[in-house]
Amino acid sequence: MNRRFAFAAVLPFLLPVLLACPLSAQSTQEFERRRMQFATRVPDGVIVVLGAREPAQDYLSFSQAPSFNYLTGFEEPDAALVMVKKGVQVAWAMMFVQPKLPSREVWTGVRLGVRGVTDLTSIRGRVVTELPAVLDSLARTGMAFNVVGQFGATDGPEGSADVRSPDEQMMDALQKKYAGLKVTPVNDLVEELRGTKSPAELALIRRAADITVRAQKEAIAALKDGMNEFEIQALIEYTFRRNGADRPSFATIVGSGPNATTLHYNANDRFIGINDLVVMDIGASYKGYAADVTRTVPASGKFSPTQREVYTIVRDAQAAAERQAKLGAPSRLMNDSANAVIAAGLARLRLIDSPDATYDCSTGASPRQCPQYRMYYMHGLGHGIGLEVHDPEQYYYTAKLGPGSAFTLEPGIYVRERVLDEMPDTPRNREIAARLRPLVTFYRNIGVRIEDDYVVTEQGVEGISRAPREIAEIEALMKAGSTGPAPRDRAFVEGYKAP
Repeated sequence: MNRRFAFAAVLPFLLPVLLACPLSAQSTQEFERRRMQFATRVPDGVIVVLGAREPAQDYLSFSQAPSFNYLTGFEEPDAALVMVKKGVQVAWAMMFVQPKLPSREVWTGVRLGVRGVTDLTSIRGRVVTELPAVLDSLARTGMAFNVVGQFGATDGPEGSADVRSPDEQMMDALQKKYAGLKVTPVNDLVEELRGTKSPAELALIRRAADITVRAQKEAIAALKDGMNEFEIQALIEYTFRRNGADRPSFATIVGSGPNATTLHYNANDRFIGINDLVVMDIGASYKGYAADVTRTVPASGKFSPTQREVYTIVRDAQAAAERQAKLGAPSRLMNDSANAVIAAGLARLRLIDSPDATYDCSTGASPRQCPQYRMYYMHGLGHGIGLEVHDPEQYYYTAKLGPGSAFTLEPGIYVRERVLDEMPDTPRNREIAARLRPLVTFYRNIGVRIEDDYVVTEQGVEGISRAPREIAEIEALMKAGSTGPAPRDRAFVEGYKAP
């Protein structure tokens, strides 16, 4: 079939409704702007943006794929956006969604359906069961496919072939049927756009941070030795929901004693001892946008001298990074400053030989050298926040802080009891371990992380997670204690207004 004729034959089947009645003109305009920005970066052809699938059990919580959410604002499962771009314009666009079926909605809740999605997005709606036929018709024209979806899945058993995601399988089937079809994943193009947040997005991140700070304050005031970690987790997540959050933006971390030295510990089932430090790394998700705030507190209510020493180094490292966080400044300066403070502090405690000391981090004829301070501080200084708790951030692409940045700063020190045993077994490492072991034993099981959230506007960089973090503030709040969760503030819950 002539390709031009084939495309012409398909057009009547696909033309959009140009005028719609959106539910929110402001949000609709913002999503339209995002789609146009995205389309300008994509080569001519078919653009397919696939949403997240409905959970196999419909009683499980559903969370929309972040890039699909970013481009559409549509939060129902099994949806897809299809556009055709020719030159500088999008020739047409369609949203494929689940239909309104009252018998099904008994189980899943009300769906917007075809008419509702048109009102919400100003894009013509179609039922999702028609998606395969539409994609098949477009593939027949020979146009290239640019796809946003789940690509690169490797969840199979070790040594097995890569497990193909449903999105990959869909594209595989089209390429098998149409041998010349070019399919290009373009997730990275959306993610780069997501790195610069709009004022509306920054407002949602601020609200997520506000709710998270409320939960941190409740947890700090309530925490006492003898409690179980899951009691604090329950209080935190109760405070999230009570203040209007959707859910935690990641698995809540309440790690006490040795658990404070495990970065992503989330079993949260240990009874807290009086001599423990407790790391509480938590974040609320508000209308899809994440916060991420960490506080470290002493179960006794007062930092011991050793706990105070380590905590002060971490807090000083965060403050050093904050001093470098300026509009237009190179982002690497934040990391360099925090690293220098941590290395100097660990050398002062004699947990490392010197600020620039190294160890053998690989074996062989020419062992690779790594900084000793990295044995206790093994993660990055921070990350972007947004639709995901580890969201794309514009300084990943520009290396500078600019308006629309939203990120965390989270230095930490973790003195794991067996940290020296984790080094490769080389003669040099054995000598290092012999020197450092007495101090590791002295400071063992002390884990400290302090994390805050920041946004950047034309006016500069602003910290938005003002939970107590200075030693005196934390001790004062713990001394005051808790008489139970604060009364719900209905005005706060209902008072969010988009800019």
